[in-house]
Amino acid sequence: MSTPSAEVTSAGRLGPVGLGTAPLGNLYRKVTDAAAHAALEAAWAGGIRYYDTAPHYGLGLSERRLGAFLRGRPRDEFVLSTKVGRVLEPNPAFADGDDLADGFAVPNDLVRRYDPSESGVRRSIEDSLERLGLDRIDIAYLHDPDVYDLDRGIAEGLPALSRLRDEGVVGAIGIGTNDADAAARAVREGDLDLVMIAGRYTLLEQPALADLLPLCESRGVGVVAAAPYNSGLLATDEPGEGAHYDYGEVPDDVLRRARELAAACRRHGVSLPVAAIRYPLRHPAVRSVVVGSARPEAVRENLERARETVPEQVWASLRDEGLIP
Repeated sequence: MSTPSAEVTSAGRLGPVGLGTAPLGNLYRKVTDAAAHAALEAAWAGGIRYYDTAPHYGLGLSERRLGAFLRGRPRDEFVLSTKVGRVLEPNPAFADGDDLADGFAVPNDLVRRYDPSESGVRRSIEDSLERLGLDRIDIAYLHDPDVYDLDRGIAEGLPALSRLRDEGVVGAIGIGTNDADAAARAVREGDLDLVMIAGRYTLLEQPALADLLPLCESRGVGVVAAAPYNSGLLATDEPGEGAHYDYGEVPDDVLRRARELAAACRRHGVSLPVAAIRYPLRHPAVRSVVVGSARPEAVRENLERARETVPEQVWASLRDEGLIP
């Protein structure tokens, strides 16, 4: 008999495409409640049933918007993940400022405090449930411990999540990070069901292939490949200088490589964004690809891209040209 965590994290339950909701937290720009709702409606209508959020995204705004939408849907028909590690607290220095320093166009009336302790993890889950207005969280990831203190995150945060899973408070646990080495260490030292790796297993770059993905495959840990467009760089057929890469400006060498990939895809009759969203799904450890958007037309376009078939010969040609491993 499968365990609850195995049921939650199966490829069938997550689906090939999940919706990342950092944009619903006003990532880079303000999004109205109506626009956020329209994007979620498009995702649901298109068959997306896996939704990922975090307290970090808009200082709780993403969780509130997502919860308001999902409360009107049958609870057993979707999978919800959020994250722990950053506790939100009132900002004692708030003076009508914003949170753009962290990338979100929201008032910075709250601050993030790193707290992977058991009390901090439990509080984070309780606070998230309150913001979401839902009865349970299916997957809880330890969020970016490498940004703060990876040793403490692994020593305190992961065992705390394991206890919450054992108690049935959450269905499955994992780590969410942009660092493939940090994720691999967490898999070795923790008892994880999933790894969410953002931007490190994409058409553009694959550091996760060296250690993380083989390790996950050997241990039966599922992988969720987030940010397949590397923060937008691969989201158009011709990568532009104004695109984001890893939530910042695009380095010249990275832009050159993205354009080489785009040109190769054109030669083979494949759209760059289609190849980008399909590439991670080829690995047997990958359960789902999570793409963020707050625009309904982009959500629908991503679903269409994910349904397209890329001939095996295209991947072989990209390998022969030294563009993918």
